[in-house]
Amino acid sequence: MTDDERRLAEAATPLLQALIRNACVNDGTPDSGHEARNVDTLVAALEGPGIDIERYEAAPGRDNLVARIEGTDPDAPTLLLHAHTDVVPAHAERWAHDPFAGELVDGQVWGRGAIDMLNHAATIAVALRHLADQGWTPKGTLVFAATADQEHRSELGMQWLVEHHLDQVRCDFAITETGGFPSPGPAGLVLPVIPGEKGSHWLRLQVHGDPVRPMVPAQGSALARAAGVITRLDQFVPPCQVHDIWRASVHGSGWGGSIAELLDPARIDQALYALPPEIQRGVRSAVAPTMTATSVHAGGVGAETATTPAAVTIVVNVRSLPGQTDADAVDLVTKAIGDLDGEVDIDVLWSAPSTSSPLDTPLSQALERICQQWYPGSSLVPFLPPGTSDARFFRAIGAVAYGFALFSERPDVVDLVNVFHGDDEWCDTESLGLTTAMWVALAHDLLGG
Repeated sequence: MTDDERRLAEAATPLLQALIRNACVNDGTPDSGHEARNVDTLVAALEGPGIDIERYEAAPGRDNLVARIEGTDPDAPTLLLHAHTDVVPAHAERWAHDPFAGELVDGQVWGRGAIDMLNHAATIAVALRHLADQGWTPKGTLVFAATADQEHRSELGMQWLVEHHLDQVRCDFAITETGGFPSPGPAGLVLPVIPGEKGSHWLRLQVHGDPVRPMVPAQGSALARAAGVITRLDQFVPPCQVHDIWRASVHGSGWGGSIAELLDPARIDQALYALPPEIQRGVRSAVAPTMTATSVHAGGVGAETATTPAAVTIVVNVRSLPGQTDADAVDLVTKAIGDLDGEVDIDVLWSAPSTSSPLDTPLSQALERICQQWYPGSSLVPFLPPGTSDARFFRAIGAVAYGFALFSERPDVVDLVNVFHGDDEWCDTESLGLTTAMWVALAHDLLGG
């Protein structure tokens, strides 16, 4: 790192540690999250001349933050940098270090949210404070939105801000999670940029069967059928489909396998076979929908144990490709369960369709330019990640939205795939310095001043 990057990393590291220690765990219930704790921490880091700060409470303890450096030219673009401040639960017994201690170990900050995505929150806050302290006066406006509830459905976070305070988050360009993991390719390093995301469809499956008395066992219980449904969902391999983002990924990335194979749905699996299993699964998810049974509910405790329940509820999360709908998600599940579908009713509980932004824009061009400072000869390559983000809300209001950051070469791709919502999550301090410096450079490049 340069001296400037080292100083930025030294400011971002303790801030990331503090955010992790706030343990803003969102388990999907209304009284979880407690994102107000992270907003308090960010406000303390941002306070000072040159930055306007507003906080908005969507529900008790579920605060959102919007900070801005106002531009001088109303016709110049607005760039919004986004981070969510909630994190998913962690199973501490499976971690090498306490997931909420924010320990610094060998240049790595450990903890839940270190990558997803408190690193963004820390680095953006440090970048804004740095720009303000330097007396930066841009033509365009720079906005930082730190929001709640992304790990559930964003109803108390970005969705709530768009519905109640749209003018505060209106922008021309937005960056959220994530990307920028340098990966070797035949023509040099590639930096993934996320121009789109998969859709998410929460389906409720009601599996019906006959109440069975344990003293006179019989076949056909809802529980037995539900077990069969879950097994078939787990074993079903959805077919690959080629879409525009995948085509751009193939042409720009230099992954193993011929272009012809990677663009032929029938041969993609063969082309990916040589990759490590973790990478193979992650890459395949970019060209195929996925589905996972996330919860099962049936019967109760007490008198109901005298017979099996007449129905079992299974909630299934389907992640769809661009252009796919709720009907496609239902059809996929129906195909997976096969001849059991006659005993299953399927309803859509909630969904967010796949969205994407154009690939060649002033934002992508600016990112391509500035990343040459750190990775000369590298190229930005679009990729469709397996998860969803708040980028869909920015696209809905007309903004170009990407996922990006700038990481060092210390973590390899397998490390990064495994830590998203997984165990032993960490972010190295060099990546914190690079990402903070990248925000500063991007602000200058895109907004002037």
